[in-house]
Amino acid sequence: MEAYLIDWLNLLLRWLHIIAGIAWIGASFYFVWLDLNLAAPKDAALKAKGVMGELWAIHGGGFYNPQKYLNAPPELPPHLHWFKWEAYVTFLAGFALLCVQYYWGAELYLIDKSVLDISPLVAVCLSLFALALAWIVYDLLCRSPLGDNDQAMLGIGLVLLCAAAWGLQHVFSGRGAYIHIGAMIGTIMVANVAMVIIPGQKKTVAALLAGQVPDPIYGKRGKQRSVHNNYLTLPVLFIMVSGHYPMTFGSQYAWAVLATISVAGVMIRHFFNLRNQGRIVVGYPIAAVILLILLIARMAPDTSAAASAGVPFAKVKAVLDARCVSCHAAHPTQAGFNEAPKGVLLESPAQVKLRAAQIYQQAVVAKAMPIANLTQITEDERALLGAWYTQGAKTE
Repeated sequence: MEAYLIDWLNLLLRWLHIIAGIAWIGASFYFVWLDLNLAAPKDAALKAKGVMGELWAIHGGGFYNPQKYLNAPPELPPHLHWFKWEAYVTFLAGFALLCVQYYWGAELYLIDKSVLDISPLVAVCLSLFALALAWIVYDLLCRSPLGDNDQAMLGIGLVLLCAAAWGLQHVFSGRGAYIHIGAMIGTIMVANVAMVIIPGQKKTVAALLAGQVPDPIYGKRGKQRSVHNNYLTLPVLFIMVSGHYPMTFGSQYAWAVLATISVAGVMIRHFFNLRNQGRIVVGYPIAAVILLILLIARMAPDTSAAASAGVPFAKVKAVLDARCVSCHAAHPTQAGFNEAPKGVLLESPAQVKLRAAQIYQQAVVAKAMPIANLTQITEDERALLGAWYTQGAKTE
């Protein structure tokens, strides 16, 4: 019953995380698009009020005319909407997911004793330390002279991302390391909202209420962090879905895979940001696609070295029964599993034949299964499964 309830909690939190994330990212994309498409107002009255740009749009059968002030309006409007809860709910739901799956189930999803033999408590403490450190380092960089140099920030950010991915790969399981990079980026993004953007907006509002002219530095800092969040969205979205694909996090070069994907994501996002300004630079998406193709080709499994002697299916079935069927059965016997992960069953020859490619990818190439190597599969057994697959995955 506990595993069943945990599954429901996991699912509902994931649903909330996705819904809030859509709202947050959608608002972020819209306001960046809006900033890049504002036109200087022609109406002298608007200019006199301090409006620096406006836009006419039509949506859902209605006309809209958003306006942006150079600093702030002369008076505070009676109804002012704050875009913050989308970010906060996304983070809180994501952190709750981290607690439910990776902290509560640390021995399953976070710890790999073949990587580093640590206790669940130590693993959780290291996780929290990594999240806090990510924000501290990023914030200090933004406040340093480098913060005004976008190219320098991009280069340093990529180096730090690679270093973090490489370091966490030697602390947590492959899947745990990847999700923590995503959690670190998500922490940076929500802290940008909670620690910089919203406090700056509150100071601006306070100045207006006091009859003072707000300091434009708050708008400048908020815009900087908002743009950073905009470029971080595609890499963090990739990490959110990569947990289902061990070929990304199961390799010893998982950090390089993540770096390549992140660069491609930034290029794609930059293409759309330039396009929103009326500039079509196709070199960015072309370069991103080439990077992805090269990555896929480089990470492709080598199936050319099959052993000369055939592998009897009886030996393969014995390995699967000993190492995999405790989870991948109609009625799993492994503690913590209420049903077979992803509905994958490996009890009969027909089921094994159907999942042969997944067995090879997960257990041989990525070495992501058995999860946390709970059943202690050996390298010789992985090699046997690999030879069986490359010889045709026969089950007769």
